[in-house]
Amino acid sequence: MDLSQVEASPASEILSWAVETFGDSFAIATSFQKESMVVVDLVSRLTPHPRVFTLDTGRLPEETYHMMDTLRERYGVALELVFPDRQEVERMTLQYGPNLFLDSVERREMCCEIRKVRPLERKLKELRAWATGLRREQAETRTDVPKVEAVDGRMKISPLADWTEAQVDQYVHDHDVPLHPLYAQGYASIGCAPCTRPILPGEPQRAGRWWWEQDGKKECGIHFALDGTVRRA
Repeated sequence: MDLSQVEASPASEILSWAVETFGDSFAIATSFQKESMVVVDLVSRLTPHPRVFTLDTGRLPEETYHMMDTLRERYGVALELVFPDRQEVERMTLQYGPNLFLDSVERREMCCEIRKVRPLERKLKELRAWATGLRREQAETRTDVPKVEAVDGRMKISPLADWTEAQVDQYVHDHDVPLHPLYAQGYASIGCAPCTRPILPGEPQRAGRWWWEQDGKKECGIHFALDGTVRRA
């Protein structure tokens, strides 16, 4: 595929290129939200055994663990679980307490760094390319997300970048993609249990993430820094 023309290519073609080009060194990152589940469904139609991984932060909702079983049963995937370093978590919680993320934006970012960012960085060392469910419509920080970009020596693929929420919902309906049960409870963005709540009418999609923060960007640091800039490492 000519990367200069990738922005005009549909998600299925981009993912077909990724599977053919990178093989077992390509994987899908999922938090079991509907976008990444759509990516899993699309790739499962291209290869019988796609690599799929998820970050188990140790603070996930029980419903997310049920989704892990659902994904395994539906797609026959050997889901790869990625955990934070136990000693780093122990040092952090001993010093600041288990709910340090409530104290300040800086401590919330520290928690996300240890539980999510560093484990992802370790996992990505195994890969040449990875796919996400990022969409430009999701948040102000995501409006310029490219479909394919080189990040830290590997290809980061966001095949649904130009999809609307309506397109995602239509695909989920048409292909009976498993849906995280917390959506039915009013959640629009699903992360760690203590850091996520349902949104209220009229609120943006990511308002339920770290809702106690008034001025911080609603990002964990995996894709974007707190100032909204793209994370490159």
